[in-house]
Amino acid sequence: MQVWKFGGTSVGKPERMHSIRELLNNDPSRKIVVLSALSGSTNALIAIGEAAKAYDDAKAISLIEDLKTHYNLFIKELYATSESLAAGQEIVDTEFGFIKSLVGIKPFTIKQEKELVAEGEILSTKMFQAYLEEKGENSVLLPALDFMRIDADGEPELATIEERLVTILNQYTDKQTIVTQGFICRNPREEVDNLKRGGSDYTASLIGGAIRADEIQIWTDIDGMHNNDPRIVKRTFPIRELTFEEAAELAYFGAKILHPSTITPAKLRGVPVRLKNTMQPEAPGTLIANQTSDRDIKAIAAKDNITAIYIHSTRMLNAYGFLRRVFEIFEKYKTPVDMITTSEVSVSVTIDNSEHLDKITADLREFADLEEHDRDQNIICIVGNFSADKEGIALKVLDAMKNIPIRMISYGASEHNLSLLIHSKYKAEALNVLNERLFYYEDAMKDIFTAP
Repeated sequence: MQVWKFGGTSVGKPERMHSIRELLNNDPSRKIVVLSALSGSTNALIAIGEAAKAYDDAKAISLIEDLKTHYNLFIKELYATSESLAAGQEIVDTEFGFIKSLVGIKPFTIKQEKELVAEGEILSTKMFQAYLEEKGENSVLLPALDFMRIDADGEPELATIEERLVTILNQYTDKQTIVTQGFICRNPREEVDNLKRGGSDYTASLIGGAIRADEIQIWTDIDGMHNNDPRIVKRTFPIRELTFEEAAELAYFGAKILHPSTITPAKLRGVPVRLKNTMQPEAPGTLIANQTSDRDIKAIAAKDNITAIYIHSTRMLNAYGFLRRVFEIFEKYKTPVDMITTSEVSVSVTIDNSEHLDKITADLREFADLEEHDRDQNIICIVGNFSADKEGIALKVLDAMKNIPIRMISYGASEHNLSLLIHSKYKAEALNVLNERLFYYEDAMKDIFTAP
């Protein structure tokens, strides 16, 4: 069995749902199909929730009607028979009736907000399953709320998910295609919750790991993971092979095609992950597994909205226990640290979530001196195979960056990551010079020296 996940753009138009069915039929394996909400739906549902929280019911109802109109038009093109269209209309009417009932609840709490946002995935999967039924496919809809669970910290309960999923799947051994929702789950209070934005990738990986799938396929509108950001850099190319570690670094540090959490469950179970393009299904995409290509430097990614914090010990030399106290502060406010550099009396860290920055700063000042924070920074992450015996990796990177000011460097903590902190105004320049120097310069030099 395989797990195939399709994102919002892949299900965003009726003809794309038609194409998904063709893709499924062109591959003989049994599949669990994980769907996101139709593109734009999650943002629209969030906007409805914001209006409801502000007690602006008129605006909320207007937004609901606009979104329902979109779905009414969608189903007219999705289904070919009057019977299926009627079934699709019943789905839309029922779910939007529930959405309206949520808006009427006062006060509009986080509980209602999460139930509201979940409707995007519930609608897309119910509509798609009805379409498969119209075409006579051997399929079934399996609600993710029946098996997907998170704990009090918002982390998936892997053992519970596996136990419940396997038990449920044993009831459907005769089904070729099993459709379920990405993103949504239940929390310890049995309330509807979610795996945060981008969580459909995570759902697919959790399911794939739980059933020990042959492969997890993440279908998007891009031909695999590229070696650089194609929105900023012209000469990019798809990476054909990555290790789990390399893919995890790229996802965390800004590669938008993959949710950062996706790799972990797949890696734990040794299930390969393949990134595919619904617009070009014949393209090989990117395979993420325990294998790798020979190239040392694989890709470059950039993480935006970084804040750098510079902390100096007031006890000067031999200030043991200083780092422990520093990181206890970040743990207290559940704020992850991206980069760290240290000296005898100072430590510099970066964060991408500044929600608790004022509180963190106040607590740090109780035992340390702080410089003014550097905001609007970028982390440029170079990913590849940087084992200890590799020569010249840092030299190539720093030589390419010789005309760009660098605030911090992190190298050596991982065999797959070299990170640089720069001001965001240099981001485009950095990505382009690194791309040319690391991926094209040596090839150009070979052409020069081998020319007749």
